[in-house]
Formats: sequence, structure tokens, C-alpha cells
Amino acid sequence: MSFWLTTPLPLAFSKTTTTTIKPPSPILVQSSSSLLSASISSPKSESHPFSNHLLSLAIAIAIATLTSPLPSLAIPSLNGSLPPNPPPSATTPFSQSKNLITGLENGRIRACPANNPGCVSSNPKSSSFAFPWRVPEKSVDNAVQQLQEAILETQKNAKIEIVEDTPDGHYLLAMVDGGFGRDVLEFLVRGDVVSYRCMASKVTYIYPFTTALGDSKGQEERIRKVVDQLGWDAPSFNAMD
Repeated sequence: MSFWLTTPLPLAFSKTTTTTIKPPSPILVQSSSSLLSASISSPKSESHPFSNHLLSLAIAIAIATLTSPLPSLAIPSLNGSLPPNPPPSATTPFSQSKNLITGLENGRIRACPANNPGCVSSNPKSSSFAFPWRVPEKSVDNAVQQLQEAILETQKNAKIEIVEDTPDGHYLLAMVDGGFGRDVLEFLVRGDVVSYRCMASKVTYIYPFTTALGDSKGQEERIRKVVDQLGWDAPSFNAMD
């Protein structure tokens, strides 16, 4: 009786120990290109539906990877993408001195440029200020003609460049020889008052200094010769002492 009870035990034990587990298929760890070639060259065999699904998914990923274009980087074009360089501005005293501006400003004689020491002007904003002239009553009618004659008689190589009637008076511009080139004389005759500006057209600098050479004394003497020739009234600071 006991023999019959013990005989099934060895059978159950041997059946359990001889069971083997099939390792995963090596096709799952191969590269996508190996999978693709294996699926084409290998003969058809029966497999689990789940394995077929994984194989199809691996093949689809491999095809998508091989056919996808490579990523590209957006590089901005250098043609026309950058704004043009602005032209160099006149920021140095030397470059500013080359821009000699003449003519009236708001109907008045201009002040002396800040970077031109060889200048004198009757404009009250000028650092080198001189009083306007007073025309005698007998000379008011032909004041412009007398002024031209006085310039030509007292100045070296004088040339009258502009004589113009403006709403603000009679404007006159003359060029004469100066110490370092040609100097500019400007006059505005309005009734019996004459305003003026006399300045050097060339400003001299010595490197590396940024202060121009010269002063207004030479221009003051030039103007004094003209008004003395005319005999008109020319107030000055010296006369007030």
C-alpha cells in the first residue's frame, strides 16, 4: 500500500527538473539592418504572433531611419543680412575744420566756428566778438559799392565772390590772401548797420595736439583796415576804456 503512494513522486520530480526554458530569439538584439536582411534571406518558419509583431516594428523603424533626411542647421546668410556700416562722421577737430560753412543763418551773419581761432564775428554768440559798424547817413544809399571798393584796395589778391540782395539785407562775400591760405570776408548790410565775419579758411593743427594754431588778432587787423578806409563808425572794446 505504501509502495503505491510513493511511486508518483519520482515521476513528478523528474518531469519538473527536465523542463527547459527557450532563450529569447537573437533576432531581437540584432541591428535594424541585420533584421532587414534576415527577414529577406531566411526561409519562412512558424513563430509566435507576438514575435512577428516585434519583427515588423523593428523593420519599420529601420526603414524610417535609413530613408529619413539628415537634420540640417539653419545658417543665416551674410549677404544683405547685416546693416551697412555707417559712413565715418566728422568727429575730430581737424575733420570738422574742413567743413567751412558760409552764408547767412536765420537771416544773420554766422558766429565763428568753435574750432577756428582765426576768426572774428559781430554775431553775439561768437567767442571772438566784434561790434557791428554804423554807416553814415550820406553813405547809406551806396554802402555796398563803397564796401567792395574798400576791400579791393586794402586786401591782397581780393576777389568779390558774392553780392546778393536778400530779405535780410545785402550780403557780400569776398576771398583774400591770408597767412596760411585764402581767408573769407562776409558782410551783411542792413540799412545803416553792417554786420560781418572774417575768418581763415584753413585751420592748422600740430600732431598730436587737437587745439588749432592762431588767434583772431590777424582778422581784427584786416577788418580795421577796411573800416578805416571807409571812415565809418566802428565801436570797439578799446574805445570804451
